[in-house]
Amino acid sequence: MTARNPHHLPFFVYGTLRPGEVNHDVYLRGRTETEEPGRLDGAVLYDGPGYPYAVEEPGAAAVRGELVTARPESYDRLLLELDELEECVSEDPASLYVRVARDVVRLRDGAAVRAWVYVAGPAVAEKLRLDGRRIAGGDWRAHG
Repeated sequence: MTARNPHHLPFFVYGTLRPGEVNHDVYLRGRTETEEPGRLDGAVLYDGPGYPYAVEEPGAAAVRGELVTARPESYDRLLLELDELEECVSEDPASLYVRVARDVVRLRDGAAVRAWVYVAGPAVAEKLRLDGRRIAGGDWRAHG
């Protein structure tokens, strides 16, 4: 077994990468060690065309999803693939998503775990705040 790199953060997924969703099977199946329910506080969820966007909003309720820990041998490639899937270009303010390290609450024990989260990029977040459709309860699966 490959030793875990302390810089390899788990991922917090809240949309199509969640277990049972289409991108989970394509990107994560067989490449994870654990998948467990989690909550990102200080964010709201918006319904995008075909997928959701988390938008950071201090004091907001929470976004529901899963904390996914990748297998060490899969981590580096998975990180690149997820950045590509999420159209995440860190230097581009027009990027659909940006990957940020945030504390996510692990629901089984209430512990805060540092994880990568793909949140709406600045331009997308601004547009969503103006005329986006919020998902009540912060759970994309439950919104219907």
